[in-house]
Amino acid sequence: MSRNCTTGSHDKHDVYAALCPCRNVLELLANKWSALAIGAMEDGPVRFGALQRVLQGVSPKVLTQTLRRLEDAGLVSRTVYPAVPPHVEYALTELGHSAAEPLAHMREWAERNVDLLYAAP
Repeated sequence: MSRNCTTGSHDKHDVYAALCPCRNVLELLANKWSALAIGAMEDGPVRFGALQRVLQGVSPKVLTQTLRRLEDAGLVSRTVYPAVPPHVEYALTELGHSAAEPLAHMREWAERNVDLLYAAP
């Protein structure tokens, strides 16, 4: 079976095709920190420090890179409020909220099945 992918209409995309841009989307969303950051913003805007506290183990550098990639992809918006020091909030866009639902199912599945996966011989 030959797989092609065009950059035209979305009904032509094939995530299994080597050059399909869908793979970039899948790579972004399948990233651990992206999936967790999106989940942490499901209930509304969050400041950087709050995100870092929720996402235990993420470095400031990696969190910044993750948020920039999500913002560049249109999944997250960044709002800077004039204050000293600057007040910055991150929030899911409409597109980000649409990605949050399937990612929530993945996180829930992982929590439900982690013991079974590690118990397997």
